[in-house]
Amino acid sequence: MNKRTALKLIAACAVSTGAACLFSACSEQKAAFNSIDLTGADYAKGFELTDHNGQVRHLTDFAGKVVVMFFGYTQCPDVCPTSMSELAEIKKALGADGARLQGIFVTVDPQRDTPEMLKAYMENFDPTFLALRTTPEKLVDLAKDYKVYYKKVEGKTPTSYTMDHSAGSYVYDTKGQLRLFTRYGSGAKLLTADIQQLLK
Repeated sequence: MNKRTALKLIAACAVSTGAACLFSACSEQKAAFNSIDLTGADYAKGFELTDHNGQVRHLTDFAGKVVVMFFGYTQCPDVCPTSMSELAEIKKALGADGARLQGIFVTVDPQRDTPEMLKAYMENFDPTFLALRTTPEKLVDLAKDYKVYYKKVEGKTPTSYTMDHSAGSYVYDTKGQLRLFTRYGSGAKLLTADIQQLLK
């Protein structure tokens, strides 16, 4: 084999190897999550709501943290307390990284859920979790933006009504990008694993 042939062979191998590397990089799968992957979604990009301490909050306030956002109401008999309890469990399971998890509860019942009631409700789960609220009128637009369903179901008295609502949580990464939706009943263990990935 002469020198020219050898150089051609080396060049061909280099091109082939480079193409293989490029193909391999392109075929790499993105992180697999247990929850529904919403990366790139064009809705639920932010909010302006008042927390239970009277402070106006925006999604950007929580930069550097994974945010888990749940819509519910304080008089909910099962779904809401279970979801918030699981989130508190997840925070503990994360250990030191638990400080980088922000739990947010948005009420779909602002007529009954006063700031005082919301604050007491959050303290049942974790004092760092925040409850947010808005007016009934603005809640309509917020629910549309977040694709959240809620409906008042009349009770025996004007104040004994219940609220039907979506049961699930939105999860934002540390840059404030919507990444996941986790359905109610998925369990704390699976969501903990997803959050650990987002914290890497």
